[in-house]
Amino acid sequence: MEAGPSAQAFNRLSILSKQMLPVADAQQLSMQTCSAGDSAAYERRTTPLDEVVIVSALRTPLTKAKRGGLRDTDAIELLSTVFKAVLDQTHLDPAAIGDIVVGSVLGPSSQRANEARIASFFAGIPEEVPVRTVNRQCSSGLQAIADVAAAIRAGFYTVGLAAGVETMSSTPMAWEGGINSRISEFPKAQGCMLPMGVTSENVAAKFGVSRRTQDEFAVRSHKKAAAAAAAGKFKEEIVPVKTKVIDLKTQAETPVVISADDGIRADVSVEALAGLRAVFRKDGSTTAGNASQVTDGAAAVLLMTRREAIKRGLPVLGIFRSFAAVGVDPAIMGVGPAAAIPAALAQAGLTTDDIDVYEINEAFASQASYSIAKLGIDESKVNPNGGAIALGHPLGATGARCTATLLHEMRRRGRAARFGVVSMCIGSGMGAAAVFEAGGEVDNLMNARATTGPNTQLSRDAVFDGICDVAGSSQSIIAKDSVHLCSAVLHQS
Repeated sequence: MEAGPSAQAFNRLSILSKQMLPVADAQQLSMQTCSAGDSAAYERRTTPLDEVVIVSALRTPLTKAKRGGLRDTDAIELLSTVFKAVLDQTHLDPAAIGDIVVGSVLGPSSQRANEARIASFFAGIPEEVPVRTVNRQCSSGLQAIADVAAAIRAGFYTVGLAAGVETMSSTPMAWEGGINSRISEFPKAQGCMLPMGVTSENVAAKFGVSRRTQDEFAVRSHKKAAAAAAAGKFKEEIVPVKTKVIDLKTQAETPVVISADDGIRADVSVEALAGLRAVFRKDGSTTAGNASQVTDGAAAVLLMTRREAIKRGLPVLGIFRSFAAVGVDPAIMGVGPAAAIPAALAQAGLTTDDIDVYEINEAFASQASYSIAKLGIDESKVNPNGGAIALGHPLGATGARCTATLLHEMRRRGRAARFGVVSMCIGSGMGAAAVFEAGGEVDNLMNARATTGPNTQLSRDAVFDGICDVAGSSQSIIAKDSVHLCSAVLHQS
């Protein structure tokens, strides 16, 4: 039986109310009538000191594999650069890090694990700090963040470093070894072997995403990225990389500093993209112009408890609220965000309308367009600074890169952006999503929607009706749809 409006409202307020319970070392909490709009059912005045927050999120430039400025830079240099930049920015004693988790997809597993460990030494991190890798394909960087957040919540440590890296110039996508012959007996398993471009074609065909729709989406990605780069929006998140480039003919090495993404094409047009041939099917619609770029890059995100951030005097860039990974049909793996985003939002007690900014990985224009349309998301909220079609998709780093881009964009918007989502599809048929909240303790009503009638000082989850005693004052509050939660929730605090 499908839950009705009353049950949905009850579930939403039940989740949100957990954040209002008394916490150690915090002042008395109170609920007041507010105009916080759809972002929350209350205005938060104090916060739990054990919640997981992000205090730094940085990335290298993203450059074209084989041709870009990082083509001759190995994973060690990429990772050590972002590790050191995070430490320099926060002035954190590296010995305080409880663990380092690095997302990576293509690098040989044992080799990449050693490279991550070596990179930590290059960055001045002591031997006592452990390192490991994680591989959930395109969501590996986001999975690394979720793993660190989960470990902090579990009390394993209070400070952790999550990262992602991919050097697609040196480790291109390829299947190693043979295939189990029993795969012919399992149709879903066969879908795991489809090239990603074929799954894009499957999404386009199954859900009617036209070639023109895909090309128009790709053009918008480049235009937004070009505008963001011109406005200097990426400077806060990009760490320049001191490296070298090797001349392909002479093998001469030239020292360089790479400080900008090199895949953005400001002059791209729908007409130009229309002239490109389909890559994966003769009569298909997926081209090199409306698919993500093959890319080199790395990113790192420093997480800790709010208590640690306060103790160290570090400003909070964002709060980690929820994470979900879900499975979908491998043959149409691109629909992953359409399944994962609702799951992550449900964990956070939110809906798509509550989210101010989305970073949805543009693996292919077909799947990104479908996911946005399926969820009914206003596209103006999605990838406001462009996505992987323009910036690139270094597989293991993408989740961490998207998180950095999201949190810096939310900070620029101030209190007009409270909640953000990072999501992507995942090869072999999965999707992942995480919800982040802006770092400030108080939503200063800047994102409130206009309301009508007498209830202009309440969130959408409440209307005037009954009497609720709040910190000694009488206020008429009853939950939307006559779900009588107010008294029960408030008397817990």
